Amino acid sequence: MTDVLPEAPPGTEAPLPLAGYTVAVTAARRREELGALLARRGARVVYAPAIRIVPLADDTELVAATREVLAQPVDLVVATTGVGFRGWLEAADAWDLPLVEHLRGARVLARGPKARGAIRGGGLVDAWSPASESSAEVLEHLLSGAEGPLEGRRIAVQLHGDPLPDFVEALRATGAEVVTVPVYRWVLPEDVEPLRRLVRSVVAGAVDAVTFTSAPAAASLLTVADELGLHAELVAALTDGVLPVAVGPVTAAPLTAAGIPSVQPERARLGALAREVVARLPERTPVLPVGERHLQVRGHAVVLDGRVVELAPGPMAVLRSLAARPGTVVAKADLVAGLPGGGDEHAVEMAVTRLRAALGRGVVETVVKRGYRLAA
Repeated sequence: MTDVLPEAPPGTEAPLPLAGYTVAVTAARRREELGALLARRGARVVYAPAIRIVPLADDTELVAATREVLAQPVDLVVATTGVGFRGWLEAADAWDLPLVEHLRGARVLARGPKARGAIRGGGLVDAWSPASESSAEVLEHLLSGAEGPLEGRRIAVQLHGDPLPDFVEALRATGAEVVTVPVYRWVLPEDVEPLRRLVRSVVAGAVDAVTFTSAPAAASLLTVADELGLHAELVAALTDGVLPVAVGPVTAAPLTAAGIPSVQPERARLGALAREVVARLPERTPVLPVGERHLQVRGHAVVLDGRVVELAPGPMAVLRSLAARPGTVVAKADLVAGLPGGGDEHAVEMAVTRLRAALGRGVVETVVKRGYRLAA
């Protein structure tokens, strides 16, 4: 067995790294950007927005929270995201609320560089930010006394979809008054059907990876699965088969709580997320020597000697079963069990015929009265 595909034959281009794989995008914001990053690498992209952002102009809850911040002086401000903090300042300005002036006397902490840029862009001064870009380190910084005693002080925490209950409660436990500011609240999309289809596709193994760019999106997928009565099946599919890829540990938290392991890039960026998918998916499907040829079975296609060949579900199911036991004879009855939607031995024979037509002779061998196997 080899781990790397051989070079493509002379005169042909090497296959794109995600050719033959189907990757789902659950993001609402910047979904086209992430989808384009994946598609350029060859993936078939499925869009199923798992959340909807409540527009700031219509968000009466944000207006109320802003007025609460303005009611008294603020000692500390925590900016968790760039787009959220910037949106809050812009919305307050549109409502003629003097938020920036009110915050000038506070120490403003930034969770990461984007939040820091939004603070500076709004005319404020950032006092501190963690190297890890994590809310956990911001909380640790505050609880350590680095900003002075918290008891009796007033802290405004800008949220971005995630209510951060542990973060907020830990600050309140010190005796601080904490005002939460829910910027860009996320709720289920108006049309939930694409998300329902995604749940069913994951359970059926019809997608190879699901990407998550926010914790609410991961939570929404689990919620919809529960409503469909498919929660256990979804967890099982994402645990063994379909690859969950989260942009960072905060995003992965709902998956982790459900017992679903996920992979994450080292940096919480869309480009890094796409590169993580590129790195992880092909390594899950080994390159098999088949006679003098090299075969890699991907999601809805195979790569044979550097050439991508798309296959119908039936032939793909048979080939996948054979590739799971390379060189071993697999009985027709066992291959029938793997056919999508069921079938019989004649359906297996037809699938093998179509495989040979697509891949050429010498890949799938017939062992008379026993079944089929990949060529040794």
